[in-house]
Amino acid sequence: MSNRDLLIRGQDLTKVFGYGNQKTTAVDAVNFNFHKGEIISIVGESGSGKTTLAKMIMGLLKESGGSIEYKGQPRSLKSHADRKRYWKDIQAIFQDPFSSFNLFYRVEKLLMDCIKLQGLKLSKEEQQRKMREACSFVNLKFEELHNKYPFELSGGQMQRLMIARIFMLHPKVLIADEPTSMVDACSRSTILDMLLKLRDENGMTIIFITHDVGLAYYVSDTIYIMEKGKIVESGPAEDIILNPQHKYTQQLISDVPKIHSAWDLGS
Repeated sequence: MSNRDLLIRGQDLTKVFGYGNQKTTAVDAVNFNFHKGEIISIVGESGSGKTTLAKMIMGLLKESGGSIEYKGQPRSLKSHADRKRYWKDIQAIFQDPFSSFNLFYRVEKLLMDCIKLQGLKLSKEEQQRKMREACSFVNLKFEELHNKYPFELSGGQMQRLMIARIFMLHPKVLIADEPTSMVDACSRSTILDMLLKLRDENGMTIIFITHDVGLAYYVSDTIYIMEKGKIVESGPAEDIILNPQHKYTQQLISDVPKIHSAWDLGS
């Protein structure tokens, strides 16, 4: 892709926790280039630094060193206006969807909040249409769910409701941090297909955080492999999976024997 498609760039991005002898470097001089309309997976085991990196990109953690550029300009989150503008463009869904919602709000209220966040002045009929459209996008029926509370839904339904909210908010970037780890295999496939749909139909850039290299291969254009805070390998998804160069990448692939066999990596 050309530089004009470049959306987010990280240069020598570093995050250190603690002080003195208790310092831990969670992210160590990481570089990346994320382009418009691309699905990027950041893959690594627990403790590799991938979620810390995602939180820095999101603006929830301040970097200890290095810099992030957004739309070709140094990212600034100093003022409330800066943060509000940036967070309008960048949204996230997380591993535990139940922690992201007020459990005492009904589904209709949770979706209505998206309309209010956008400052839209719509008639009741238009509001209902937007909420039905968002639910339909994720294969949920608004009429069946609108009066329910989050604790009355399954984990898969909750993650799809998260994606419905993203559909309504239309961010330029979605950070999806292990969104499939708490759902069954059927829901996992559905959620991945919805991420692809968000990119294909809405031009969204998606940063997919996962420990599962098989899921990354299924959904990604580009894969970054993280080990102990460092990017050890990156490139087009097919190149990374079919011709891994780093021993850690090779280990991640070999740890998924069924997928390993299906890819026919030994041929």
